[in-house]
Amino acid sequence: MKSIRPTLVSAAAAALSILALAASVPAFAGKTLDAVKARGTVKCGVTNGVAGFSAPDTQGNWSGLDVDSCRAIAAAVLGDPKKVDFVPLNSQQRFSALQAGEVDILARNTTWNLTRDASLGFNFTTINYYDGQGFLVPKKIKVTSAKQLKGATICTQSGTTNEKNVSDWFKAQNIPIKTVVFESFEASFKAFFAGRCQAFTTDASALAGLRNKEAPNADDYLILPELISKEPLAPLVRRGDDEWFAIAKWVPNALIEAEEVGITQANIDTLKTDSKDPAQQRLLGTSDDLGKLLGLDKDWSYRAIKAVGNYGEIFERNVGPKSVLKLPRGVNNLWSKGGLMYAPPVR
Repeated sequence: MKSIRPTLVSAAAAALSILALAASVPAFAGKTLDAVKARGTVKCGVTNGVAGFSAPDTQGNWSGLDVDSCRAIAAAVLGDPKKVDFVPLNSQQRFSALQAGEVDILARNTTWNLTRDASLGFNFTTINYYDGQGFLVPKKIKVTSAKQLKGATICTQSGTTNEKNVSDWFKAQNIPIKTVVFESFEASFKAFFAGRCQAFTTDASALAGLRNKEAPNADDYLILPELISKEPLAPLVRRGDDEWFAIAKWVPNALIEAEEVGITQANIDTLKTDSKDPAQQRLLGTSDDLGKLLGLDKDWSYRAIKAVGNYGEIFERNVGPKSVLKLPRGVNNLWSKGGLMYAPPVR
């Protein structure tokens, strides 16, 4: 045993040296971060308009949960949440636009699944909404369950997971249906509201927005209780730029962590001055300099949180009970409150 102990001590010392070196060396900027800084804006691919996630108002001002994700990154990287160029993309355009470098990040309520993760040359970053596919029907057809849609015509959009999910689910239930597929999201829901189909299917969060904003009369429509899929929604970046991937991953994680440790837009400046809580201090840039590991400065997460709030504030503002969508927090609550939102430690 005496002959082994020096080897173990040496190995431990070497490991500590490696950790110390890693902590002292800042991240390389990476080509995407360099391009963003040179351009002065983050190019963010978003939907053509899905309430609660990304949609422009009549003056062209964008808002939504995905929009706030991009604004937080712009605040962290460029110091200004307004330095974002929003690029509206339909389902068919979104992946080719990211592949071609037309956008730096795709934050377009896109489902993280194996096929996309393994075959498109992208990295999904951090899940910002746990969703599931559902059905919207007019109350006049007197259907209260998706299992009652035998022989129904169902409108949906091509180039999405919705098209395959609806086919798979009804096939598994041995229920014959007919799908009518449209190239654009707008065309698909307008056809439904015009009476072309007996049901419309997409993510349940989008169904809530459509019923409240697009239906001739919201009270005439019902969202059926079944969710037929898991739809974890997350932004994407191109593979091959680990530094940008780290930024796009850790900014939203910082927003989740901020909610957990009690940092809000209202108290952030007071806490930056007075907080003695180590977890708060790390996020506010008053203790460890974690920014250098991302190629950023100490205040990267402070600026992101100050710009858009913590994750709970973002949820409440865009999709929560006080928003147009009026969605419950549900599985999108923090893990400590019974939900699935869990950020790796920011330390």
